[in-house]
Amino acid sequence: MSAEALVGLDVGTSALKALAVSPGGDVVSRVEVRYAPSTPHPGWSEQDPDEWWSAAGEALGRLGDVRPIAIGVSGQMHGLVALDADGAVIRPAILWNDQRTAAQCAEIEAAIGLERLVALTGNRALTGFTAPKLLWLREHEPTSFDAIDTVMLPKDLVRRRLTGEPGTDVSDASGTLLLDVAARSWSEDVAAGLGLDARWLPPVRESAAPAGATSDGVVVAAGAGDQAASAVGVGAVRPGDVSISLGTSGVVFAVRPAYRPDPLARVHTFCHAVPDRWHAMGVMLSAAGSLRWARDVLAPDAAYDDLVGEAASAPAGGGGVTFLPYLTGERTPHADPDARAAFVGLALEHDRAALLRSVLEGVAYGLRDCLELLKERGVEPRVARVSGGGARSELWLRILASVLGVSLERTQVDEGAAFGAALLAGVASETFTSVEEAADACVRPRGIVEPDAEWRSVYEDGYVRFRELYPALRRT
Repeated sequence: MSAEALVGLDVGTSALKALAVSPGGDVVSRVEVRYAPSTPHPGWSEQDPDEWWSAAGEALGRLGDVRPIAIGVSGQMHGLVALDADGAVIRPAILWNDQRTAAQCAEIEAAIGLERLVALTGNRALTGFTAPKLLWLREHEPTSFDAIDTVMLPKDLVRRRLTGEPGTDVSDASGTLLLDVAARSWSEDVAAGLGLDARWLPPVRESAAPAGATSDGVVVAAGAGDQAASAVGVGAVRPGDVSISLGTSGVVFAVRPAYRPDPLARVHTFCHAVPDRWHAMGVMLSAAGSLRWARDVLAPDAAYDDLVGEAASAPAGGGGVTFLPYLTGERTPHADPDARAAFVGLALEHDRAALLRSVLEGVAYGLRDCLELLKERGVEPRVARVSGGGARSELWLRILASVLGVSLERTQVDEGAAFGAALLAGVASETFTSVEEAADACVRPRGIVEPDAEWRSVYEDGYVRFRELYPALRRT
């Protein structure tokens, strides 16, 4: 017999994940369909949105004998999806980790004024955001720019194909640099100041609100950007809750009760997927992506578990090797698209295990950079919930807990964004009355990884060294 389930779709950078979740929080089925971004030029990162839709259809077909109660969508943030008047994709989507728009970011801050931009949007102009991509398109591809009828984000393309209705949600829209984040609505002031047509922007809803239905009558929730959905998926839904994501990018996420942007915009301030909640967030661009790069370069045929096991044979501190994880530039705390990765401290005695260990530690140091800035904003976590592919590694979590000085709690389901999307679907279908109720009913902790007392002093010294390297190696 078919099982009734809430379905969550997560449109990631390297794969689309689908989960079917029972109303009690049990995963009934899971599917992953892989694809890859393209890099037509150095620093560029693009994808064909039609690949996401094809992957969504395949994933939904492979979930098995499941009868959806409702569907929720999540996905990589910031990507520019430009559609024409017929709803057709105009050009490949420009993704969150694309770095081509430094000049346009400077143009935005000059046009709006940095202080006003931060007050309205909670952020400064960064190369990954959506608005700079629109300005780049206007300058470099005017034919494509002139054809725009609707601007969407990656997950919204999938939801539009499911329902036939355009739209987005407040958490994902926060990353466009076009949302008045305090008011949770589009900012006509910013759009006008940049010479952009506000009519391109689709309706914006709360994440758990119904946003159309499939041809079969299945309700589809507005959904959320991947980081807000991941936080919901691990139960970080109330003020004071903190979550950490070890996906392609790395994120330290803190739930806030009110809109209070960092005046220096060193961390992001976005709407959360929970009504009347916001979040402060530090983002590093290459977290598990750094380990993937190391695997591809050092041992392309090896399994990740084998490489992490090899890293465990190296001492804490990598035997003096430090890795800077700036493979695609960096966002927090440096906001530098030209930052570059490096191994520092290499000697003849260092082997592959030392390099791999230093990659795991370098990512942990990058996440500590994020946490230190959040601490300045009043965030003081004792425990943080973790999600993402990297969170499956006991060694990596032990390293991270020791670097951060924070206990890390896993949950039964580690596909945070897809699981969170399914919970939002549960609210949209009135299976649950609120996001908090959905999280309380379905998110189950499954153990804590504590900091290692012996490693703490090693990593305190290592973090000091890590912090000194960026200014020393920065391009001038």
